[in-house]
Parts: sequence; C-alpha cells; structure tokens
Amino acid sequence: MKSTTERKLARNAARACLLIFLVIVVASFFADIPYWWGWVPLGLWILIGFGVNRRAARAEGEGATGPAREPVAVAAPVAGRWKALNSPADKVPSHGTRAYGQAYAIDIVAEPEPDSRPAFGWWPLVRRNEDFPAFGAPLLAVADATVVRAEDGSRDHLSRTSWPAAVYLLALEGPARALGGARPLLGNHVILDLGNGVHALYAHVRRGSLTVRTGDRVRAGETLGQCGDSGNSSEPHVHFQLMDAADPVTAQGVPFTWQGVGVPRGGETFEAAAPRTAPAS
Repeated sequence: MKSTTERKLARNAARACLLIFLVIVVASFFADIPYWWGWVPLGLWILIGFGVNRRAARAEGEGATGPAREPVAVAAPVAGRWKALNSPADKVPSHGTRAYGQAYAIDIVAEPEPDSRPAFGWWPLVRRNEDFPAFGAPLLAVADATVVRAEDGSRDHLSRTSWPAAVYLLALEGPARALGGARPLLGNHVILDLGNGVHALYAHVRRGSLTVRTGDRVRAGETLGQCGDSGNSSEPHVHFQLMDAADPVTAQGVPFTWQGVGVPRGGETFEAAAPRTAPAS
C-alpha cells in the first residue's frame, strides 16, 4: 500500500512540474521571465520520472539479464499479418518508461501486404484513419477473463505520420495529454482480469466499437472492439500490455509471450492465427 501511494504521489508531482513548465513557457511570451525559471520544473519532472522508473524496475525484479518473472503465455490480441513496434524483445522498458505499467508493452500495426501501410514522410501532414489497414481490425481477448474496465468516448484523431505532425505530437500534444493522466494517453481502452494477479490492457481502441462492458465475462478469441487511433497515438495501432493490477496508474508491468508467435522484435512481421470458433451446440 505504501509503494502504491508513493507512486501516485510521484506521478502527481511529475504532472505538476510539467504543468508549471508549460505555464512558464506560455507566460514568457507575454512577460519578461528569466529563461532558467523553466529549467527548474523541467529538471524536476525528468528527475522524478527517472526515480519512478528505477523504483519500478526494482519492484518488477528487473536484472541484468532480463525480468525475474517468467513471461505469461496468452493468445495474440489480433489475427492476420502485423508488424511489431516498440517491442520489449528489443529493450525494457519498451516505450522508454515504466509509467502506467507499460514496461513490457508492445505496439503493433497491421500490414496485410508488404508496404500496404502509408509511409512516414513530409506530406501529407495528416491522413484519415481509413488509410491504415489496422483501423477497424478486431481486438481479441487473449484469454478467458473478466472485463474490469471498458472506456469509450474519446475521438479517433487524424494520423501524426509526417515530420511536422510528429513534432507536434512529441512537443505539444503528448505533454498536454500527460497532464491529464492515464485516460488521455490511453484513449479508449479495455482492461481484462486474466486471474492470478495478471491484467491485460488494450489501448487506442476505436470510438464506439466496444462490444463488452465492465463486469462481462469473455472467452479467449472473443471480439472486444476494434483497433482505433484514440489517445496518444501517431496512427491506428494496437498497444498491448500485461500488468499486475487493474489500475495502470499503480500497476507494474508483466512480461508476456503470445502463443504461436512469441514476442516479435521491432520491425518484425508476424502472422497470428484466427481464433477457433466453438462448435454449434
């Protein structure tokens, strides 16, 4: 309980420092403010984040050779041909932070055919979500589980797959979302209780696509919703992770492996089999 409270306090302190920094930056356009004032809260934000990551690493038992905990084997959350990005097979934490239980998180994008996904570049500045094959792809339950959270309502924004849009996402939109906590970052999301203290999180779900509600029981392979582009996302993709609690604010990451796939490395394509349907009774 003490460690949980400490993590919450650290997250709130980091958000406060980031907010103060942004306020100083904006205020400097209207008043003569010494530039070094902004470096103080920015430095504290970085230090607090570094401290949270180190404490989380100790709590997760991360060693020089990898996680002390054995990966939990679950089914893949999608079917078809996909490509992995930001994979824990390449580094831990995979997204550069252990915040919100994402030490072993992975991002995947649909590529039904080679080069079928729009390329990153200078133009167009943004794209419609329908241009990406991942948009609308079914999200599948990775195990028999109970839905403990099913959040909807966040819009699916346009892509951030150009250099100017990426700078906007990293410099402005991302920090602004971080001030709001987990929900603005995750967008629409589903959290499943798999049992034995393990929870699965699916982020950036398509608005209005959820087919489950909190409290529902689901079977492995059952459709939960669709891949979207809500929250802190550059393009329609699936962000998947396992964690040791239902609340990502206090959760620690849990390593996973997908049955029949393993853990694909960043840039690696993989084929996930379609779930088997139960025979008609």
